[in-house]
Amino acid sequence: MTAHLPPRSRIVADRLAEAGIAGEIVVLPDAAATAALAAAALGVEVGAIANSLVFWSDGEPLLVMTSGAHRVDTAALAARLGRGNIARASAEQVRAATGQAIGGVAPTGHPAPLTTVVDEALATFAEIWAAGGTPHTVFPLTFDELVALTGGTVSKVD
Repeated sequence: MTAHLPPRSRIVADRLAEAGIAGEIVVLPDAAATAALAAAALGVEVGAIANSLVFWSDGEPLLVMTSGAHRVDTAALAARLGRGNIARASAEQVRAATGQAIGGVAPTGHPAPLTTVVDEALATFAEIWAAGGTPHTVFPLTFDELVALTGGTVSKVD
């Protein structure tokens, strides 16, 4: 069933199946590397896109799953989490931490679990969409499924 998917997306599909998440990965004809592009391709509100943003904090990667309608306030988030500086990870750090490229980072399927924060604003949507491991792949899930899948801490991020 996943044979048509890119290799990175097959890994994500396997993790979703293991977690009991029924949403299947959809391959989009055009890259949806931004929340606005993904929302337009799917016909949903930009806020229903769960952006996977990788930051570097306290010597380790930090995955922030934020609503596509928000920008992460790194200073405020660091204070809420009791962390030092939170800075955007480089493309190399993102690839090393997730095995995936910027614009297609999924909330799962990484070489090792990542400390994750989930934007509380995503809870307002019955269905949210996240990247499936490449800029051309996405999948639907619920807020509760996202929190369970990532083991994330729910927080305000903007």
